[in-house]
Amino acid sequence: MSTKPKPTGPGPDGSESAPRRSDLLRGLTAAFALALRACPGALATRVATVVVAGAAPIAASWLLKYVVDGLTSGDFRVADLTWAAAGIGLLTVALAAGAAVSSYADGRIRRATGTRAQSELLEAVNRLSGLSRLEQPAFHDRLQLAIQSAQGAERLVGAALQGAQGLLTMTGFLGSLLLISPVLTLIVVAAAVPALFAQLANSRHRADLFWRTSNLARRQIFYRGLLTDSQAAKEIRLYGLGPYFARRLREDLDGINGQEERLDRRLVRHESALAVLGAAVSTGALVWGVHQAATHALSAGDVSLLVAALAGVQTSLISLVGCIAQSHQTALLFDHFLYVTQVTDDLPAPVAPVAVPALRRGIELRDVWFRYTDDGPWILRGLDLTIPYGTSLAVVGLNGAGKSTLVKLLCRLYDPQRGSISWDGTDLRVLSAEELRRRISVVFQDPMEYDLTAGENIGLGDLDALHDQERLRAAATDADIHTALARLPQGYDTMLSRMFFPDDTEESATGVQLSGGQWQRLALARALMRSGRDLMILDEPGTGLDAVAERHVHDRLTTLRQGATSILVSHRMGTARAADLIVVIADGTVQERGSHEELMALDGAYAELFTTQAEGYEETVR
Repeated sequence: MSTKPKPTGPGPDGSESAPRRSDLLRGLTAAFALALRACPGALATRVATVVVAGAAPIAASWLLKYVVDGLTSGDFRVADLTWAAAGIGLLTVALAAGAAVSSYADGRIRRATGTRAQSELLEAVNRLSGLSRLEQPAFHDRLQLAIQSAQGAERLVGAALQGAQGLLTMTGFLGSLLLISPVLTLIVVAAAVPALFAQLANSRHRADLFWRTSNLARRQIFYRGLLTDSQAAKEIRLYGLGPYFARRLREDLDGINGQEERLDRRLVRHESALAVLGAAVSTGALVWGVHQAATHALSAGDVSLLVAALAGVQTSLISLVGCIAQSHQTALLFDHFLYVTQVTDDLPAPVAPVAVPALRRGIELRDVWFRYTDDGPWILRGLDLTIPYGTSLAVVGLNGAGKSTLVKLLCRLYDPQRGSISWDGTDLRVLSAEELRRRISVVFQDPMEYDLTAGENIGLGDLDALHDQERLRAAATDADIHTALARLPQGYDTMLSRMFFPDDTEESATGVQLSGGQWQRLALARALMRSGRDLMILDEPGTGLDAVAERHVHDRLTTLRQGATSILVSHRMGTARAADLIVVIADGTVQERGSHEELMALDGAYAELFTTQAEGYEETVR
């Protein structure tokens, strides 16, 4: 059986792959930079507590040695021993206070870095101008792991600081051991090396496990969402799909648990062997110390220091190795956060973007080829189309002909692989995508249903007018939804959701759900908030509307589109016939173009579609 080499990062085309063996220092640097941006004061406080907690045990052990040697030798001053004992007490108080301050600082770092990391992550995703990356499953795996690692950024900082504290304590105690016995010190250090390498290897395996199971984890979230979603509940109840999806959820969970079980068994074997090795070294060192004290080679204070140093080194080593392993594992996962926050835009931004002018001449598509993936089928195949300024264009064709893809290209949610799309003669690629979209109003075939108030659902079409009640009502009236919204319990302030309470309190009334047709009209009202833009695109605006409502909305849209540049995508010939220009798309190209009368006279694809649909209506009437 042949095996493929494991990929080590994004390919030259930006495609996703397995996580890279990110350098620990790179992850730590990025995490500390994040914490420094989020809460510099809390980070400085936490560093101070590390110094106190790391140095205090060493100082206390030396003070204890001084007290024991003084008491056993009989040559001491009470005042000196009293000050030494008081010093031990003060160090104990400092450790207790430092622990409380450390806990408080950790909380601040956790909250601040979590908020900052989430914000930076979402800002990075929002910077993606197009849709291609968001439609890649591997990128969603990266994104899911990035969200998890963003929430755990504080753990990486905390583990590093805890490791620094352990390193400080261990260094001090090793120095103390070195004064007692260089050979013993060498043995203790040598025993720690296998533990370090074993924990680093385990951390890599753990990070790889997260990557291998990320798709399963994301899929179980999908199944869980289906089983608890009120919209999906209708079909799930009707078709009895609950047990089926629950079984698939359990299969994915079993897959994840099985891989974790195998890794946990590996960890148990390693950690048991390392614990036995550590215990053997400590026992041997203690026995040696007792024999040395019996022959007066070591003093009683030396023995007490030896015991404290052995315990301190072992504890610090365990802490340090654990922190290094956790930091290494977390840094590997944090690489996903770094990848997403540094990901390049899927739509290349022009080096010197040209200002988007008001449309005056029209839009032209020349020899446009497009497909969604490099190995997928071509959706558009050399499409040529001119949309003159002030023209109402209707685009018709069978399902899958490429009508909605054409809409996405005009909004520059994608760039064509070949050919060009120009706005008044300027290629869209040299225009700012954000500025271009400000000049476009769109109703998509599958509009969003926001869990917000009715007024907000409309006002999102133009955030500058979000609270302009007059414009909200005018857009709703044009979309034939004003009367329905005015009758809601709180009118335009009614929450259109069963998920959230209007004022975030359980005492308030639940929201209201609209029908499918009402949601479609609400989306149309949202688009009409931009009715004064240069280009209006309506992708199946009649979806979900009854015949009377569709006719009313169509008549209103016909009035609004007069003299404006607009594109209507529809499979209903009756709504398309009033357009100035009609194009028929088939097999990714424009097959026919002309007015309704011209296309009917041509007796081609359009005439067949129109006649077939008209005959269906006539048979219904009969």
